[in-house]
Amino acid sequence: MAVIAAYIVNAVLNLALGLLLAQILGPADFGRFALGMAGSVVLTTLFFEWLRLSATRFYSERVRGEEPWIRAVLDRAYATTAICLVAAALLCLAGRPLAGPPATLAAAAVASSVGIGLFDYQTTLARARFIGGLYLKLVLVKSGFALVFTVGTAWATGDATAVIAAAGASQFLAAVLIHRGLTDPRHRPDAARGRTMLRIFITYGLPIIAANVVYQLLPFANRSAIAAVGGFSESGYFSLASDIGTRIFGTLGAALDVLLFQIAVRAEEEGGRGAGEAQVARNFAVVAALILPSTAGVWAVLPALEAIVVPEAFRGHFSAYLLPMLPGLVAFAGMNYALNPVFQIRRRTMPVIVAALFGALVNALALLALAGPFGGTGIAIAQTLGFLAAFGLLAGLALTGRERIALPWRDLATAGAASLVMAAAVWPLRGLSPWLALPACIGTGVIVYGALVWLLDIAGLRSAVMERRQSALPAAAE
Repeated sequence: MAVIAAYIVNAVLNLALGLLLAQILGPADFGRFALGMAGSVVLTTLFFEWLRLSATRFYSERVRGEEPWIRAVLDRAYATTAICLVAAALLCLAGRPLAGPPATLAAAAVASSVGIGLFDYQTTLARARFIGGLYLKLVLVKSGFALVFTVGTAWATGDATAVIAAAGASQFLAAVLIHRGLTDPRHRPDAARGRTMLRIFITYGLPIIAANVVYQLLPFANRSAIAAVGGFSESGYFSLASDIGTRIFGTLGAALDVLLFQIAVRAEEEGGRGAGEAQVARNFAVVAALILPSTAGVWAVLPALEAIVVPEAFRGHFSAYLLPMLPGLVAFAGMNYALNPVFQIRRRTMPVIVAALFGALVNALALLALAGPFGGTGIAIAQTLGFLAAFGLLAGLALTGRERIALPWRDLATAGAASLVMAAAVWPLRGLSPWLALPACIGTGVIVYGALVWLLDIAGLRSAVMERRQSALPAAAE
């Protein structure tokens, strides 16, 4: 529960932080900040994601005691990669006399990726060992540092490059302060074993890394296209809607995925591949039971959210971009947190990159067709079509063929139906004044959907609560 609590806290703080930075920097500089951070995230994915994925799949409390060389190889690989990126950042700074401000922006993005990568690695180690309290502490410390450093830097300098550097520094410092609680005994693996493990890590993680880079390049390319067509202000409008939407659905899905996938890995360790795949199928239903009503909820509160929370300079543009992006953001979350684990648990991840490349192709073709006649809105639609195409292909690969996964279709159908009932219940409330509509929609939606989850036992959530309550009674009696 501490892991899920940490993600909820992180989501709220990240949402507030993004809106605050948009307010301080304004559309143009926020557009530059968003482009720089998008580049930093791409670098983090490209160079560090294989470590995070390998730690998620191959490291656990059992591995810590029985196979210590796995952690040693992970640590050495991270240190080597970080040193190379620091050198690259220094080279970018050295090129400033020739390249000008873009060189400084590139250096900040590269340096920030080191901090993001270290923080992600530390949180992954905590999740893999089910140390929820330390995970929560990591997230809280990082969020506090990010609020102070990035907002303070934005307020003092108004410079997007400095804010990017501050964002990376906040994550780096949080990871350094908490790292002792995740330290393993020193171990020096022999060279042959180390090379073998690296090959396993790369074979497992490379397709997922390539897919994630493609998915992150899509918004980056789309933002660049909007900046070229409409300027940095228009890119800032698009970026705020994309960032907020991605954080909402990404955080909701990841809040469960970080716990559910580790449960699937542990099920495989204890019961074999069949037990792991069965757990992944159950996880699919749980993720759907969260994502589907969240989609209806975002649609319901969007007018009130824009009127109350979104900075005035972005209003009107925010909903105009977020609405056409909404189906694609939901599909992207579904791929990351429901479909990808099917192939991860099998250690056969090539279909993930196949689907990503197909989505990129569809995005590019739609961009060429829609950007001219529809401008920024056409670019947002192109992004959605790309994500939907990738989701459809990956779902087809997972749910068909001889090794297709057996999904709990009843749970998926009831989650979808309950979400539609919830949307119908809040529909009349959207017309209220924003300060009344926001709490009324949220409260009504939670009550209606929660009642249906309890009545229909969607995704086994009622059963899980009852089982946990019954197991707690004997402990309380003792």
